[in-house]
Amino acid sequence: MTLTAEATSKGAESIAGLPHELARALEGYARRPDVLKIREAYELAEEAHRGQRRASGETFVSHAVEVATILAQFGLDTASIVAGLIHDVVEDTQYSLADVEARFGHEVASVVDGVTKIGKVRFRSQSEHQAENYRKLLLSMAEDARVILIKLADRLHNMRTLEHLPRDKRQRVARETREIYAPLAHRLGMAQVKWELEDLAFKFLGPEEYEEIRKLVHGRRTERERQVLEFQRPLEGLLEDAGIPTEVTGRAKHLWSINRKIQ
Repeated sequence: MTLTAEATSKGAESIAGLPHELARALEGYARRPDVLKIREAYELAEEAHRGQRRASGETFVSHAVEVATILAQFGLDTASIVAGLIHDVVEDTQYSLADVEARFGHEVASVVDGVTKIGKVRFRSQSEHQAENYRKLLLSMAEDARVILIKLADRLHNMRTLEHLPRDKRQRVARETREIYAPLAHRLGMAQVKWELEDLAFKFLGPEEYEEIRKLVHGRRTERERQVLEFQRPLEGLLEDAGIPTEVTGRAKHLWSINRKIQ
């Protein structure tokens, strides 16, 4: 499919009208999503959340943009990014689900409805058995997998800004993240998200241990990266000699994983 000059121009103009971080994430797509629809969703979110502030003092729409940006970095489709931008509109503003469906269609409205319903479920128990039951409940409630992906993106940004909440709420959200959302990310094969969620939860649940390990790891970062390469390069050579097409990657253990090993 070849884009006309007019369509290309409109797409570029639409991206230019979006917040920088979201526009940059969208530029990485091989096939450009419907940026006009995404811009429309951004404009609705900006209008619906006007005057609302987060605990950090930032505008509430900034959270919607961050969630949509994370989804774009995941490489998700237009409907997911649109739903990410307006995922709090039904719960927190005067707009109804019918308004969302009339403007963006049944697919987006269904995803937003799923995110809204999951957001109302509260995890109370601290037992591993109940945590597993809760994870199963979330998965069963989400008829569309994109609901869980949006919820993970929402939780990831909330964790990145958790320091602005009162201490007791930080503890509750961090514990819920470690016991519910990080394992969900693992189950979906989203290792990078799992690691970041676990490290952020560790930061608030064990701040002294977290800081001690962070300093030690940071001080040896160059050495750790060198060691990973020392293992990686011989493997690449052996696999290439054997005629096996592959890509070898390596990583250092993240902070929460190191802490668990120490324990």
